Amino acid sequence: MSYEFAKIAAYTLSSNGIKAYLFDKVHPVPMLSFAVRKLHCIAGIMITASHNPKEYNGYKVYGEDGAQMSPEATAEVVKYINDIKSPLFEGVLFKDGVKKRVKEIGKKVDVAYYKRIKKLILSPKEIKAVGKTIKPVYTPVHGSGYIPVTTVLHELGIDPYIVKEQTDPDSEFSTVNVPNPEYKETLSMGISLAEEKKADMVFGTDPDCDRLGVAVRDDKGEFVVLSGNQTGILLTDYILSRLKEKKKLNKKGFLVKSFVTTGLVKKIADDYGVELFDVPVGFKYIGEKIKQYDDTGKKKFIFAFEESCGYLRGTHARDKDAVVASMLFAEMFCYYSYHGISVYEKLNEIYKKFGYAFDTAVSKNYSGISAMAEMNAAVDKMRTTDVWEIAGENILARRDYKTLERKTPDGKTESVNCSETNALYYELSNGSFICLRPSGTEPKLKVYYSVTGESKEAAEERFNKLKAGFETLLN
Repeated sequence: MSYEFAKIAAYTLSSNGIKAYLFDKVHPVPMLSFAVRKLHCIAGIMITASHNPKEYNGYKVYGEDGAQMSPEATAEVVKYINDIKSPLFEGVLFKDGVKKRVKEIGKKVDVAYYKRIKKLILSPKEIKAVGKTIKPVYTPVHGSGYIPVTTVLHELGIDPYIVKEQTDPDSEFSTVNVPNPEYKETLSMGISLAEEKKADMVFGTDPDCDRLGVAVRDDKGEFVVLSGNQTGILLTDYILSRLKEKKKLNKKGFLVKSFVTTGLVKKIADDYGVELFDVPVGFKYIGEKIKQYDDTGKKKFIFAFEESCGYLRGTHARDKDAVVASMLFAEMFCYYSYHGISVYEKLNEIYKKFGYAFDTAVSKNYSGISAMAEMNAAVDKMRTTDVWEIAGENILARRDYKTLERKTPDGKTESVNCSETNALYYELSNGSFICLRPSGTEPKLKVYYSVTGESKEAAEERFNKLKAGFETLLN
């Protein structure tokens, strides 16, 4: 019923004297964000359940900058919603015959979007040389990515195999348990097709096409699914290295990531001499940083990502963009193939240079109407626990994102330049950290671990010790 809901939203706006544009068919989240900016709109509405079951179909609102509305702006809107006591509230008009005042968005916006994102390509020579020979498999997982992703790849000369059973939009998501590309199972049909076709890589986008999942062949020729952190590490290093090679790495350039995303990004950013901003979970906070620095000309936005498989390059949109991420990953694959190295080998080169990063999240489930209150209470209890050691390791500092204060063991404090959210962040040696926060979308208390070591085995061993120590503390 997403299209029907979208029409009702457009007709309601039109009834109340507000010009409304309406997409005529399913489109990804980033193309809605782009259209808000392209058409100089004051806001945008996206009807989507994302990768959740159809019962969770939702209503996302975007500001005039194309980013999801800030908490402050959302609070203002909620005040108006709360003033409406009845669906028959007289202050909102629902008129007949408004369809003619709703303007349908045509292909011009789509074409402008494709033209804009192709300007982000950094390795046209390598794409032209090997693009026709690489063999990717793509699945839109029953969602909105099929047309935009295949359109962009075909325009680059890359012809992917398509998982036909997952091509058509399907609100039942009938071929997967959960259509979230963070999970290996979501890419299983793509991996099966890749084995059959002897393909090089598999990538899939979630139903509203703002997240990208990737599988590549390892040094034994077997498919491994990359985590959102690993894909982000690869894309960050690739983009920065290519900009540097082309002498286009801006001295005022900056990266953005959520503070629960791998600590390895900081080492990469420092190595290339670019600034890195940490923000709370949610791409709206990344959009705020772009607005604060790039829109004002103070700094130059380069790349942003979250560990949950969301990536953005370019300022055409202000939300994660899996169309661009698919294009970038395919481009990167072409570049490394042209230079005789695999993506998997490149990932291990990065680990060898900066140390292996073991990144994972562990969740504790809650249930019932008081779940959110119980989760917040658990974080509050940790907030009052004065601890400076976990599993024999010293805590270098603790960041409290609710009070926006960073405290060290000697009692010194300083302010944290970040938006307020209920989370605690424990800084450990060598860029490692543990972060505790309640999920904003599910009844889960989440603990994020980013643990480095000289090898994968060393990092995992360190993680196991820290996990056991932190869970004892938490309980």
